Amino acid sequence: MTVLSVEGLSKTFDMHVLGDTQVVGLDDVSFDVREGEFLAVVGESGSGKSSLLKCLYRTYDPTGGRIVYHGADELADGDAGDGIDLAACDDREVIALRDATIGYTSQFLDEIPRVPAVDVVARPLREQGVPAEDARGEARELLSRLDLPEALWEAYPATFSGGERQRVNLAQALSPRPTLLLLDEPTSALDPETRQAAIDLLREYVGEDTTVVGVFHNTAVIEAVADRVVVLDDGKLQRVVPVADFEGEVVG
Repeated sequence: MTVLSVEGLSKTFDMHVLGDTQVVGLDDVSFDVREGEFLAVVGESGSGKSSLLKCLYRTYDPTGGRIVYHGADELADGDAGDGIDLAACDDREVIALRDATIGYTSQFLDEIPRVPAVDVVARPLREQGVPAEDARGEARELLSRLDLPEALWEAYPATFSGGERQRVNLAQALSPRPTLLLLDEPTSALDPETRQAAIDLLREYVGEDTTVVGVFHNTAVIEAVADRVVVLDDGKLQRVVPVADFEGEVVG
């Protein structure tokens, strides 16, 4: 089953400081994502990887094309069988989808002042109605699996290193077990040992109930977790290949 269909997706940016010059971020990109699949997105710096994820999450409004999501048809207005076009649906539907089924994390933690790491990770579960101690218990388990020292669980992430913040960020994204999970370089600041812990956790969490689209720079991570690889170059789709056929030469 196809969970996500990207059809002719385009995104341009108006650069007002450059005399309203238009910069192309994505140019007519099309591909499908299957249920339970781990799809890695790769390309040189500036190829459109992060722009693609932000369009999927609707942080960016696409300039053209469709993003048809079939992971929560019951939230759609009208004919639920047609899926929801994330490129065109209103903000209310986008927020509902984020709350219910779509998760996203970037490589940078959006910090909450004076909130301990364990509560940052537990917050999505609390928002879903999970009792406080159950949510904190799940958060502790995730932080432990990602090798964040227990002494830091009740500390504020603003004081953490880049790699420590990234572990909190990934744990927060995984905690509600979203149907569609969008990851933007979630392991870039991790050392090899901690990166392996993250790989093991992603393998465990990603299955028939979770579909992942993730941007990665590390070839070893891609080979360890991905089923297929989307290769972008200068905003254009170059190819979609099984991970066994991916050579890694375009990881930026």
